[in-house]
Amino acid sequence: MTNAKNPWYVYMLRCSDDSFYTGITKNVTERLKKHNTGNGAKYTKGRRPVTLVYCERRTSRSSAQKREAQIKKWRRPNKEKLIRSFPGFV
Repeated sequence: MTNAKNPWYVYMLRCSDDSFYTGITKNVTERLKKHNTGNGAKYTKGRRPVTLVYCERRTSRSSAQKREAQIKKWRRPNKEKLIRSFPGFV
């Protein structure tokens, strides 16, 4: 079921060790806060602070999960290219 009024987001974080973390959420701002307080994913807990470098709106959880899985399979150069294509993020 798609719901344009209540979208999901695929996001990518740059961790303090310069690695990337990709996830999905309904509220990017709150999720970023959780990651930076150590209440996010186990992966980011020891790699704080994290910075939001990419965000993409999706119409359903399923669509967000599929896109997340796709991005996670990519090698670093592809992820960096995606980040560079996103306006406002470096």
